[in-house]
Amino acid sequence: MVDPFIARRTMVREQIEARGVKDPRILSAMLEIPRHKFVDEYLKYKAYDDAPLTIGYGQTISQPYMVALMTEALKPEAENKVLEIGTGSGYQAAILSRLCGSVYTVERLGVLAARARKVLDELGIFNVHIRIGDGTRGYAKDAPYDRIIVTASAPHVPEALVEQLAPGGILVIPVGDQYLQDLKRVTKKNGQTTTESLGGCRFVKLIGESGWSE
Repeated sequence: MVDPFIARRTMVREQIEARGVKDPRILSAMLEIPRHKFVDEYLKYKAYDDAPLTIGYGQTISQPYMVALMTEALKPEAENKVLEIGTGSGYQAAILSRLCGSVYTVERLGVLAARARKVLDELGIFNVHIRIGDGTRGYAKDAPYDRIIVTASAPHVPEALVEQLAPGGILVIPVGDQYLQDLKRVTKKNGQTTTESLGGCRFVKLIGESGWSE
């Protein structure tokens, strides 16, 4: 494996910035967070490739560009409290930890939650709070959230997530069938929501009460 920092710098320049993601805070976070720490040893040499990678249990760590694109769509601000649905490897939460005040992330698989917590602790990232449960229900205990990001595909936008979104808040979620989705940004203002389409994408299924059945 080449020097990880050089690999990250190339990733940020060629995969992310060259495709139009310009927010310097996001580029800095992507450069800082070591993606190779979030994948298995046998995949570390592919950690900075322009592709998602398996993390086991039918789940993946998203393509770096998609992480950057979704993060930019979220319009994160330093004082925000963020809810992430689908902790997975913990990489997206780690990126958000550098951009927001606190990150709450919900994972349905305890083994992935434990693995993510271990890596985050090793990196000294302590403003990410991992919860185990059905992400389609959000996490009402700590609601409302200024930003919500969903890293798995849903057949529709779960109502619980809209309810837990603070006034002026933004929700980013892939919505569609099990094979192809549309990345949507939902903005909540004056008790009403508006939805924008940000383009096509492909994610693993969001499993839960208001998602897909297992």
